[in-house]
Amino acid sequence: MPWFSGFPNPTAGPQPHTLPATPRPGASFGAMDLATAAQVSEAVAEKMLQYRRDKSGWKICREGNGVSVSWRPSVEFPGNLYKGEGIVNGTPQQVWDCVKPLAGTLRAQWDENVNSFEIIESLTDTLLFSRTTTPSAVMKLISPRDFVDLVLVRTYEDGTISSNAANVEHPSCPPNPGYVRGFNHPCGCFCEPLPGEPNKTSLVTFFQTDLSGYLPQSVVDSFFPRSMAGFYANLGKAVKKFFG
Repeated sequence: MPWFSGFPNPTAGPQPHTLPATPRPGASFGAMDLATAAQVSEAVAEKMLQYRRDKSGWKICREGNGVSVSWRPSVEFPGNLYKGEGIVNGTPQQVWDCVKPLAGTLRAQWDENVNSFEIIESLTDTLLFSRTTTPSAVMKLISPRDFVDLVLVRTYEDGTISSNAANVEHPSCPPNPGYVRGFNHPCGCFCEPLPGEPNKTSLVTFFQTDLSGYLPQSVVDSFFPRSMAGFYANLGKAVKKFFG
C-alpha cells in the first residue's frame, strides 16, 4: 500500500463522519484479510484525527520543559485518554525515524518503556501487526507487559506523519507467561512540521492503554503522565544522538 496522502490537515476543525467498529480487547484479527484490516485501521486513524481536532474536555496533569500532558476520560474503556504535546529539535522525518512502529525503528534503543518491538505480519508497507514488550516499572509494581496491535501509518499533504494503532489478537502471538497482556485502545502520534522551523517538529501523542492486571488506580494515574514526560525528554536526546 502506498503512503497515505490527500487527507485533511489533522489540526483542522472536527468533521462529522460515521465510523465502523474499532478493535476491542479480545478481538481476533489473525485471519483478517487486507480489506478488513484496512477498514478497521482507517477507523482507528479517524478516531485519532478526532482526538487531535477536539480541544474540549482536556485537563492538564503535568507541564514543564516545553511538554504538556493532559487527560480526559476514555470512551473506549474505564480509564483515561492521555495527550502529550511538545516541540522536538529535529525534522519530522528524524523524529519519525525514532518513534515509527515500522521495520528499522530506533525506538527500542532509546525508549526506557520499550524492551522490544517486532513485526508479526506485514500486510503492506504501512499496515502491519506488531508486538511490543515493556519492562517492569514503578519499582516493579507494574510487571512486564506485552501488546499486540494493528498499526497503520498515514502521511498528510502538509508533511505530517502519523501512527495509528489499536489492540488485536494474532494467532502467531498468543499470551506469553512472562508478560501480562495489555491492551492499547486507539493511540499513536502525529509528527507535524512547524511552519518556518524546518529543523523542529511538533509531536502530539495519544496514549489510551489498559495495563490489565491488579494495579491500584493511583499507580496507573501517576505512571502515564510521568512516563510521557520522560518519553519527550528521552526522544529529544535520541534525535540528537542519532542525527546530530
